[in-house]
Amino acid sequence: MTAVLHPGSNFVVIAVDSTRLLDGIPSVGIDWFNYGGLTRDLSLVTVPQAFIDDYDVHLAHGPSFDAGNTQLTGYVHVLDAPTGTAVTVDIPEADAKTTVKTDAEGNAPFSVNAAKLVLWSPDSPKLYKVHLIAGEDKLTDDIGFRDIRVDGTRILLNGKAIFLQGANMHAEAPVRGGRAYSQEDADTIFGFLKEMHANFVRLAHYPHDERMERTADRDGILVWSEIPNWQHISFDKPEVYAKAVSMLKEMIRRDRNKASVILWSVSNETPNNPTRTRFLSELVAEARKLDGTRLITSAIIGPRASGNEMLQNDPLCDVLDVVGQNEYVGWYDMTPEQADTIHWTLPQKPVLMSEFGAEAKFGNHGPVDQRWTEEQEVYILEHQFVMLRNIPQLRGTIPWILMDFRSPGRNIPKLQDGYNRKGLISEKGEKKQAFTLFQKVYAEHSVGRAD
Repeated sequence: MTAVLHPGSNFVVIAVDSTRLLDGIPSVGIDWFNYGGLTRDLSLVTVPQAFIDDYDVHLAHGPSFDAGNTQLTGYVHVLDAPTGTAVTVDIPEADAKTTVKTDAEGNAPFSVNAAKLVLWSPDSPKLYKVHLIAGEDKLTDDIGFRDIRVDGTRILLNGKAIFLQGANMHAEAPVRGGRAYSQEDADTIFGFLKEMHANFVRLAHYPHDERMERTADRDGILVWSEIPNWQHISFDKPEVYAKAVSMLKEMIRRDRNKASVILWSVSNETPNNPTRTRFLSELVAEARKLDGTRLITSAIIGPRASGNEMLQNDPLCDVLDVVGQNEYVGWYDMTPEQADTIHWTLPQKPVLMSEFGAEAKFGNHGPVDQRWTEEQEVYILEHQFVMLRNIPQLRGTIPWILMDFRSPGRNIPKLQDGYNRKGLISEKGEKKQAFTLFQKVYAEHSVGRAD
């Protein structure tokens, strides 16, 4: 803002327009509430003439995991810095410190060995104070260091196979309603996740408030982060692709120092056609150029069952590290009992069941064959678990969704009333029977395996 400020009083006017556009991301059709206005923090920050505007500090990512690796690497970018400006990276607790100099573009790449290093994981979410100094500018961040990669159909965290027990979550505040924007909101949401013994959350279908990732770092919850390429995108328009690249860059730039974030997702439930596949494949390549240390995924929809056979042959799967598979067997498709005998043919990659579930209104009870009851929601999920146990490359379960959320298209009176009711918890924080079911399954690790 410096260039437009003048001595004396200044004022700022911010115009916010939440109108959905056909060539927007997301487009005109979305299955969540399109909140308008300023829904997150707004800050005015005073900085020196030359200041740190971007940085990346991570564990060096070699061709294979090395348990003895203590090399930290990355870069610091100093905006408007003269060539040769000294930049210091200091991590006292790890006994790691180095000073490097900026190039003509203000970049200062670095590499330094830590004398000791505890790797971040859900069991030990260790964060280090990282101090960055460039001229008059200083900042401190809390950063964890870990290694994430795939090996065949396994997901390896710090060299060990891991199974992701999670849930989906929209950025909606429990009880109060509206956008989740405060630390109290994040604490409540992650409290639910910890209570159900989850180690993972998919932040659907757009980047959430940064407090969510920081709380995940603190609490040891792994994160799937996503840009809102959702269904009705104009994949044939170059200007839409440019918007997608911009969103991808913004997401990765903001959260590349969050140890909890292990998956960048480029889309959710997009139509299988060559135009879409080319668009998203190029976006995947762009994500890998921006960050080669994390895994790339997308949530795929379909196929329809042929008898009891489900063949997933979407070509987008070919370019992904991890395949997300959305399905609603027992709710939108087939019967709950038919899930028991379904045979899935899926890519020989790690597969996450990225959406599954059924709708129930909290407090609505009845027999298991009665729609919208808590009992039927549990019944459908129990048959889902039978199906999921028969998928050998399954490496994560992510039910839709942790909490009921507002959606204007969901208007069955007395049952939905403007809410998607697939939550394990109501929008008021009331736990359904399905929450207790997942709590038990996750505590016992009775669905899915890491190897």
